[in-house]
Amino acid sequence: MFETISGAIETVDSLVWGWGMIILLLGTHIFLTLRTGFIQRKTISKGIRLSVTKDPDGEGEVSQFGALATALASTIGTGNIIGVGTAVAMGGPGAVLWCWLTGVFGIATKYAESLIAVKYRVKTEDGRMQGGAMYALERGLNMKWLGVIFAVLAGMASFGIGCATQVNAIAAVCEENIGIPKWIVGGVIAVLTAAVIFGGIKSISRVCERLVPFMAAFYVLGCIIILCINYDYLIPAIQTILKLAFTEGAVQGGLVGSGIQMAMRYGVARGLFSNESGMGSAPIAAAAAQTRNPVRQALVSSTGTFWDTVVVCLMTGLVLVSTIMKNDMINIEPGMDGGILTTRAFSQIPYLGPIILVVGIISFAYSTILGWAYYGERCVEYCAGKKGLVPYRLLYIAVAAIAPVVALDLVWTIADILNALMAIPNLVAVLLLSPVIVNETKKYINNLDARDTTPVPVIRSGKKLR
Repeated sequence: MFETISGAIETVDSLVWGWGMIILLLGTHIFLTLRTGFIQRKTISKGIRLSVTKDPDGEGEVSQFGALATALASTIGTGNIIGVGTAVAMGGPGAVLWCWLTGVFGIATKYAESLIAVKYRVKTEDGRMQGGAMYALERGLNMKWLGVIFAVLAGMASFGIGCATQVNAIAAVCEENIGIPKWIVGGVIAVLTAAVIFGGIKSISRVCERLVPFMAAFYVLGCIIILCINYDYLIPAIQTILKLAFTEGAVQGGLVGSGIQMAMRYGVARGLFSNESGMGSAPIAAAAAQTRNPVRQALVSSTGTFWDTVVVCLMTGLVLVSTIMKNDMINIEPGMDGGILTTRAFSQIPYLGPIILVVGIISFAYSTILGWAYYGERCVEYCAGKKGLVPYRLLYIAVAAIAPVVALDLVWTIADILNALMAIPNLVAVLLLSPVIVNETKKYINNLDARDTTPVPVIRSGKKLR
């Protein structure tokens, strides 16, 4: 019975992540890159600086950096470590290139979806800011039915991508490297999660503002050290990634490329899982930011994709490929779990490798659990009102407690399916609202530092939000 269900889920995954989704996702990234005049160039010159600049003239619940940190908390997770390992194991080294390209062009999509999230956000009776694809679909396109579909899918996805996969990864790495039983890890994570999420976005953002910079700097520094150790295989690793992104073949270390379709499928899927560009999740946090116009926060949000995929995922991919090529004793079996591959690669570095892996997975995964809890709450409140928040939080905590005993490969597959399904209504929103995105960009892009006396309008709801 289980084999039948598992096979059916795998079939659905293959269908939703076929060429149609790849073309839709990459096509949207490229289309919005062109429509916004290659907004990626502003990510470096303006977005990073704005992310650490307070905007006292803006209305919102948390600072621009707080919103970014919450979004980064959910995106910089196991997708950057285990997810990249899974992409390499299933799609070959070439998947690293497609994962990276998804991030480069995905910056424009992250910018666009965050812009409309801020532009169409609303203010609740108790002064909280809420926004995201569901509000953009309802207020910008009069398609509330599609907004409800997005909210339902995103709420369901929060239990998979945001909770179960992350707790499972923490439990596995703790049991293998520290010897702590998985059920104990699940209980501890559930308690720690409950202590934070009941405080709302301000509590979550406070934790994320402190955790995200530490975990990112620690992991990137570790990757740099490993790449220095593997310096003699760095260029061959890059050549291998570029070659096997388009062709089949085998190279040193047992690495095998399965051709362009498999490389694209797993590279794009893991790229989306990692940076969430086009998925519509991160804009939910962006909508809570204190910002005077939507373009400012959109640029800040787009830096999340830059750090997550263009930097962190690329480093992880290079670490994996170069280490595997340098150490022939690492055997790559077809369909190998990405966590096993990553563990084997990092274990080849004495002392430092296992520490980086353990600390990285624990901090990355826990921050993702917090970020996605907030996303799920906003989606539940959109559909059911505030009365749905406590039941959602209790269920979320329960999933965290039992996740360690769930088969990780099946959870990853279900998460992939939900990611694709929730991305579709969000991509509909950014594509149909692209004229609005272009107009807002032209209106504000050259005056980001000027004091704007006409902040983005915010709807103040006099009734309970649905």
